Amino acid sequence: MTRPSITSVGRRAVIALFASGLIGSSPGLCDAAPAPHRAILDQYCVTCHNERLRTAKLALDSPNLDQVSASPELWEKVVTKLRTRTMPPTGRPRPDAAAYESLAGWLESELDRASAANPNPGRTATFHRLNRAEYQNAIRDLLGLDVDVAALLPGDDIDEEGFDNMAEILTVSPALLERYLAAARKTARLAVGRAPLTASVESYKLPILLQQDDRMSDDLPFGSRGGLAVRHQFPLDGEYEIKITLHRNYVNYVRGLGTRQELDVRLDGVLVKRFAVGGETHGKTAPASYAGNIFGNPEWEKYALNADAGLKVRATIKAGPHVVGVSFLRQLAAPEGVEQPRQTVFAVAINDMRDGNAAVEEVAVAGPYKAVDPGDTPSRRRIFVCRPGATADAIGEKACARTIVSALARRAYRRQVSPADVDTLLRFYDTGRTEGSFDAGIQLALERLLIAPDFLFRVERDPANTAPASPYRLDGFALASRLSFFLWSGIPDEELLALAEQHKLGDPAVLERQVRRMLADPRSAALVDNFAAEWLRLRSLKGIVPDPVVFPEFDENLRDAFRQETELFVGSNIRENRSVLELLSANYTFVNERLAQHYGMPNIYGSHFRRVTLDSARAAQRGGLFGQGSMLTVTSYPNRTSPVLRGKWVLTNILGTPPPPPPADVPGLPESGEDGKPATVRDRMERHRRNAVCATCHAPMDPLGLALESYDAIGRWRTLGETRQPIDTSGALPDGSRFEGPTGLRELLLERKEQFVGTLAEKLLSYALGRRAEAYDRPVIRQIVRESASENYRWSAIILGIVKSTPFQMRRAAS
Repeated sequence: MTRPSITSVGRRAVIALFASGLIGSSPGLCDAAPAPHRAILDQYCVTCHNERLRTAKLALDSPNLDQVSASPELWEKVVTKLRTRTMPPTGRPRPDAAAYESLAGWLESELDRASAANPNPGRTATFHRLNRAEYQNAIRDLLGLDVDVAALLPGDDIDEEGFDNMAEILTVSPALLERYLAAARKTARLAVGRAPLTASVESYKLPILLQQDDRMSDDLPFGSRGGLAVRHQFPLDGEYEIKITLHRNYVNYVRGLGTRQELDVRLDGVLVKRFAVGGETHGKTAPASYAGNIFGNPEWEKYALNADAGLKVRATIKAGPHVVGVSFLRQLAAPEGVEQPRQTVFAVAINDMRDGNAAVEEVAVAGPYKAVDPGDTPSRRRIFVCRPGATADAIGEKACARTIVSALARRAYRRQVSPADVDTLLRFYDTGRTEGSFDAGIQLALERLLIAPDFLFRVERDPANTAPASPYRLDGFALASRLSFFLWSGIPDEELLALAEQHKLGDPAVLERQVRRMLADPRSAALVDNFAAEWLRLRSLKGIVPDPVVFPEFDENLRDAFRQETELFVGSNIRENRSVLELLSANYTFVNERLAQHYGMPNIYGSHFRRVTLDSARAAQRGGLFGQGSMLTVTSYPNRTSPVLRGKWVLTNILGTPPPPPPADVPGLPESGEDGKPATVRDRMERHRRNAVCATCHAPMDPLGLALESYDAIGRWRTLGETRQPIDTSGALPDGSRFEGPTGLRELLLERKEQFVGTLAEKLLSYALGRRAEAYDRPVIRQIVRESASENYRWSAIILGIVKSTPFQMRRAAS
């Protein structure tokens, strides 16, 4: 079957647009002559944006409207300003709504028409390095092995959009290559099950501000309190030691020794050892405070310093991944009196009271000691698809090695492997086999595979004899890789690779079935972990440190609850294939007891998160992303809210119109009113906007942030601001649209739903391609938004629109 030419593809796209009514359906909107549109520009825009002034480095008097397609970057900027009604500036004459719509619609029509006739898919880098998350998932999918990549590789840079999978920023330095070599060596030994040179120790620490008064994980038993559960990879069958260290105060005394507490160590839920901690009498009855022990009771002081010295156990453990659980038995006595604020780091450190709960600080797993056997692990089952000499019909060592490395290379390189690929790996096998066993040879070949450019990079090479700068369609393997890294942040599975080999991914029906299959797979959670976490700035949450004097109740439990609420909320939205508009309008959220208390929701108990449907009053406060503590906290300062940060977040992540960076000499927000007395944030911002330079950016930004002032800097609902004055959440945009509070803001944004869906589609397309969306991608984004409207903007419709688009399926050759 011959491949259709780009010209014929473009012609069919134009015909389809006419047939659907998206081009030519409204003569007054799309087919009008350029003259009336030039009149609008001359009347309202050219006064500032001309060749003489070039305000914002933009001139609109010289471009020819008969050739809109010649300057797509320029006219896409104009379309954005028209659609958002941000130009002309407040106070200047403005066209009426019909003129806005007419000019914006006509420009979009011309740009879309030109794009359909001459598609420009853009060009991602030929070598696109895997980021840390993709590297970890590739190891998992290839070898069935979960490795702690954060301990092996440095963090990746992020681009201006907040994504860390952009090809242009994923560079490789000599130092980073050394880290990849070390990671390959450690991973290969662990996967094959070769004994380490010496016993190693891996530690798992808990933050000091993590309150351990409840069950901490679904992997810990009911009736437990505190501690942690970790999934640890045991490299060999052998003996291992598990050691627990408890939290201490500033003079190194173990906290919470006033009463007897029982601490369990479990392996995959089975009790290994139970320890008793605290409640012992040494010399004489211990005082309520440790302070009395420094001079008065040396025996108690010795005990308080060493109470956790014996909390270690040795056990024989099979190789492979196991859940190590450490937790206290929960004592059912409830604390008396009024609940006290959560403690600050300083308060926890200096607390020398012996009463209260002991807490786990660190769990260390050391070993193996007396290693016995590599064992039967998921990684060894993935690698050793044959064993030489194991049975009567077994093949020879070299033949078996060839079978193993061929299978691994096909998955790792995401393509068919050549004899040269296999021979390269076999040379390393030969070296390892000469120096040791068959397993040692496979391990060295695996090391070489894990450092190969075809594994570390997503490689897209231009086909031979492709004309410079011309678009071409990706082959099946490149398309399979784009799909898997987009939806799974990992490598293609066997089904995808088989379809690529059979040249079937070019069939739209087959492609759609694969997308739906992949979205139903648990690995699609990567869309939440990687795309949503970066789009919504969830990863910034771990670095936020609210002022402990202003917010003493903030602790690690609340930070973790903020993160889990948003992850569960977005994850359910994607998994259930709901409309993306529910991200703004949903009347439900996910909470546990800690978060419910923070939000003022009654009758929610326990550490387990559950979905909660909100009544109308509660939905007005907590419905959608705007009511979630994660977003409200990352857009605040440590000691107060910031309408500027919140308004910028809405403009950037919801409306897709990020403000420009402020000038270097811009004055800061006044600390008080004009009379020197405390003033509300709104009053101080109004003073700031009196500067005309500041007003240009702040006029569309500040009202959005002020609408969310009913939430404090850690997301609590309030009616009074920092100055104890009533909060005014009303606002108006430059186009005159008025709204009040988070409810009004939601309603306003839902009225402009195409703008929000377009922003999400643009960011998702950028994430899928590993490059920033450019002006020539805007027609594609508009088409995705239009086509997904018939399905109420469901996630599957938007994702399928991206996968079927020209930028995703094609690439522009190098010029």
